[in-house]
Amino acid sequence: MNKRNLLRSAVALSIAAAFSTGLLAQDKPLKIGVTAGPHAQIFEQVKKIAEKDGLKIQIVEFSDYIQPNAALAAGDLDANSYQHKPYLDQQVKDRGYKIVPVGYTVNFPIGIYSKKVKSLKDLKEGARVGIPNDPTNGGRVLLVLQDQGLIKLKPEAGLKATPLDVIDNPKKIKFVEVDAAQLPRTLDDLDASAINTNYALSAGLNPGKDAIAQESAKSPYVNLLAVREQDKDKPWVAKIVKAYHSDEVRKFVLTEFKGSVVAGF
Repeated sequence: MNKRNLLRSAVALSIAAAFSTGLLAQDKPLKIGVTAGPHAQIFEQVKKIAEKDGLKIQIVEFSDYIQPNAALAAGDLDANSYQHKPYLDQQVKDRGYKIVPVGYTVNFPIGIYSKKVKSLKDLKEGARVGIPNDPTNGGRVLLVLQDQGLIKLKPEAGLKATPLDVIDNPKKIKFVEVDAAQLPRTLDDLDASAINTNYALSAGLNPGKDAIAQESAKSPYVNLLAVREQDKDKPWVAKIVKAYHSDEVRKFVLTEFKGSVVAGF
């Protein structure tokens, strides 16, 4: 074998070895969609850990709940981390997305806030209460209000209850449906508003101190990491889940958010 053939063989063996050991660099970073606030903060930690396992990650922040799934379905993202399963299930049903969960992340117990009253029992007749305008989070808030004794829902309403499912409303509460990201801005105008924890924190609210009512931590609304169905078995997916479920991330969630965000893994 001449020197040229020896060189070619050596190069081929080196490339094969690199592929087999995962040493070849990614062509481009994995794009992970998150909403601003805790999801973004947590994923910065996940990114650091995943990079030790050979992954390059680019975090893409969104300001609403609609675009991260649209971008993932369109192929503009490789994964997203911002939603709970009831919300994803509804999106898949309504929009036909081929998106699947691959691992649990954290739970954000939703809270109800007010600048007008210090307790839900102090709400006056006809009080206006802001709730998220998406079916799953809106239903989530109605269940909290039912648990607090303010309203009663149809037994069959389940997790996707809407104001139309309210069958008893002694205080004649008026529900104002607003985009979730905009609810912190309604506190000056409405008597109370239910605000997802990530948006509450971004608005400078402390769920543990400022919420006048809060969802139980044992809820079905644990958030998740989602990918396109075609990607769910790819090695990089398992690496990201492994990084998220690490002790380092669990410790970060505990120390950074002090109970307002809870590890769901």
